[in-house]
Amino acid sequence: MVLHDLIRDVFRTLWSHKLRTFLTMFGIAWGIVSIVLMVAAGEGLRKGQEDQSKTLGKDIMIVFHGRTSLQAGGTRAGRVVHWEDADVQAVQSESPDCQYAIPELEQETVRTHSNYNNAAFLVSGSYPEFGEIRSLDVGQGRFYNWDDQREARRVAFLGTDAAKQLFPEGRNPIGENVYLNDIPYLVIGVMAKKKQDSSYDGWDVNKVFVPFAAMRRDFPDKPPATARTFDQLLVTPKSVPNHDACKHEVRAALGKMHNYDPTDKEACPIWDTVQEAKAFTQMTDGMKYFLGAVGFVTLFLGGIGVMNVMMVAVRERTREIGVRKALGAPAHAILKQFFIEALVIALFSGAVGLGVAYGLCWLVDLLPMPDFFAGLLPTWKSGLLACGMLGAIAVLSALFPARRAASVDPIEALRFEAGG
Repeated sequence: MVLHDLIRDVFRTLWSHKLRTFLTMFGIAWGIVSIVLMVAAGEGLRKGQEDQSKTLGKDIMIVFHGRTSLQAGGTRAGRVVHWEDADVQAVQSESPDCQYAIPELEQETVRTHSNYNNAAFLVSGSYPEFGEIRSLDVGQGRFYNWDDQREARRVAFLGTDAAKQLFPEGRNPIGENVYLNDIPYLVIGVMAKKKQDSSYDGWDVNKVFVPFAAMRRDFPDKPPATARTFDQLLVTPKSVPNHDACKHEVRAALGKMHNYDPTDKEACPIWDTVQEAKAFTQMTDGMKYFLGAVGFVTLFLGGIGVMNVMMVAVRERTREIGVRKALGAPAHAILKQFFIEALVIALFSGAVGLGVAYGLCWLVDLLPMPDFFAGLLPTWKSGLLACGMLGAIAVLSALFPARRAASVDPIEALRFEAGG
């Protein structure tokens, strides 16, 4: 039998057993859809958690001032430590594995108003790199730069909600003044819309950001702090592999500057977003693997169903096999036909399953997603793996009983009664 005749005979046979063919194809397609959707949900959760971890800042360590818990250098424990301007230069010079080390000074009691409305916002002052490492993307205008810092210019960058409250009714804030304790600051930029679910001092959308030099002059730290102190130090490693070394160098440099034991974590509390991101990754990977395992269980159950349908199909066609053998068909020709039948079913069902799965993912992703869930993100790897597994199950489950039936005596095959 030439290939053309064989393929035509295969499709004629499949069409003559439409219900059985449909059940087999449905089992394969359903298994593929299940695992692709499960893995896509896990991938969307993982990607959403990655985006969440970046809302506070990318790979940053927030170093707060604290109180010593260990004796060091002849000084007693319990001493309050405040970071000073000199600490920034010390960390920058003695921490080769750190990229940025910048101060942040904040005030919550600054009276804020514009020509249109009054408000109460946290005012934050830092270096120009603050916008980059704290993920303050620009929506309008610009963030303050080093010229603004060197000249201590009274310029302001507004969070989105702060801009809406100070300049209602859709007014453009750029070029307008905001008054901080009645001191005019020129608005040079507005932050892009930002979703945030973690913070050490409030949501960024409700803040006013100004150059550190202007903040230091107009709104210095309050007693018992001094005019040289600030609230927290923001540090970023040069890369994630440098993270642990950078953290150790920061503790060592600050311990040396303030004469306390560098291992005293109470004197130098650090909110480590890199470490938190690793914990998030482990958690979301675990959920992704769990959903993938559920999908594979569904795939396995679908494979059992496919196997049963294919074995029943071959068993019902034992008499057909006997007739063909009686007419002179060799065993390998019979096996070839069953192999092509199973292969056609597996390929067509796999294509349908992948199409349905990716179509469902596309439709779901058109809907509004909850915060920090990226939607259903299918991967080709999971789809191809599912197709390969179920296709192999379909082919093997057809070939095994077909080979057994093809090896029996034609007379016995002709005498066989399906279900008997």
